[in-house]
Order: sequence, then structure tokens, then C-alpha cells
Amino acid sequence: MSLLLLTEFLEPRIIAQRIPVGIEAKKTVELITQLASICAWTGEKDLALEQLAVSAPAPFGVHYGDLKPDPVWDPLRGDLRFEKIVTLLAPKEIVSK
Repeated sequence: MSLLLLTEFLEPRIIAQRIPVGIEAKKTVELITQLASICAWTGEKDLALEQLAVSAPAPFGVHYGDLKPDPVWDPLRGDLRFEKIVTLLAPKEIVSK
């Protein structure tokens, strides 16, 4: 059953508790990122930011190119926690000698 279908039956916090961590890491991180976007759009800002904090540093996790231009994350813009995650993922300036 897809994560989107699960949201029709379960509260977002229950879904977060049921996502298996460490099993099929790529899929797990994708589910966490999807949950974060659903939570952002349904007004669960705190849970969305908690999930993004897990996804951002993970391999295959959300990246700067996902967060910066995508309107999915508009409900989180302006929140210092979101801006911190975006800044953390921003490309680092390369200084040439």
C-alpha cells in the first residue's frame, strides 16, 4: 500500500512510527521524504520538519534542488528550521586558486 493511501487511514505521526528504518534504505528515505511533503501540506509543520531533518543528511535523501524551487515546501518557507535545512544542503562555494 502506498504512503499516500495510508494517510487516508492513519494520522501522520502513526505513519512516521511505522516506517522501517534501515531496511531498504533508499525506499525508507523516499517514504520519509514523501511523509514530510504530506505533513507540510496538511499543516503538520513540526512533523514535516522532523522528517526532513532525517531525510536531508541521509544518502538518497531530499536535496537542495528538491527543497529550494518546489512549491510542495511552500508551507514551511520562513520557518527557521526549514531554512536551516535548505542552507545545510545548499551547494558549497568552490574557491579556485
